[in-house]
Amino acid sequence: MSKRISAFTNDALGNLDAVGVAEAIAKKEISVQEVTEAAIARAEKVNGELNAIVIKTYDDARNYSSLAKDGALYGVPSFIKDNENIKGYPTQLGTGSFRAKVAKKNSPYVNQFHSTGTNNLGKSTLPEFGLICSTENERWGITRNPWNTDYTTGGSSSGSGALVASGVVPIASANDGAGSIRIPAACCGLVGLKPTRGRLVNMEGSELMPLQIVYEGVLTRTVRDTAAFFSAAEKFYKNAKLPELGHVTKSSKKKLRIVFFENPPVGIGAHQDA
Repeated sequence: MSKRISAFTNDALGNLDAVGVAEAIAKKEISVQEVTEAAIARAEKVNGELNAIVIKTYDDARNYSSLAKDGALYGVPSFIKDNENIKGYPTQLGTGSFRAKVAKKNSPYVNQFHSTGTNNLGKSTLPEFGLICSTENERWGITRNPWNTDYTTGGSSSGSGALVASGVVPIASANDGAGSIRIPAACCGLVGLKPTRGRLVNMEGSELMPLQIVYEGVLTRTVRDTAAFFSAAEKFYKNAKLPELGHVTKSSKKKLRIVFFENPPVGIGAHQDA
């Protein structure tokens, strides 16, 4: 039977987005310990039905002394998609077809993600090798949409989408080749931006592809969280070939043109809402 799953409750996280959590921590209204324990409790409450977590790193998250204290999102709980290397944990890529080795070091993007001050609670689900648009996995099962458990979260950043949309955490890592940030954002009612090529550090191994189409990013619940993340991430790595992004806090005065497909090539028209 379909149902809606929500982790939101009256705890240290409340209804705050990532910026709100970081601001409350900075003002000492709440502590990193409180928000960490709140997020862990939320994860344990809903993951049995959402099936969005493949590895839990709760003990590491509780040892938050190593967090980037100068990061704009210091102390904000998060998850990292399980196609990124996290030192000391296997990178399983959504498949049981091989025994994953324990990573000896973080991937470059994990280091950039952590540079913003986020506190990782674990690794989130994806379909096998991130190749399809829903997570229905022989080894880990189906990742469910918190708005309606009969529906998909989309893919391939499905677990991150479910965890952010349900309120477990306000921000989680994601990456996108053919829609793996944008599809979960659409399915789960989130903000999902596939950035310009080279805006963030490249995904590890992407240089082996015949064409670089996979970009790193995040899933959030608010536009200001995505803007704050990109601004903070730029302090770790700034692409000299691109204009500095800075912290975007208001609308641009410059008019922009948006291009979209009205009639997709697959022969299925877009819904009127889209």
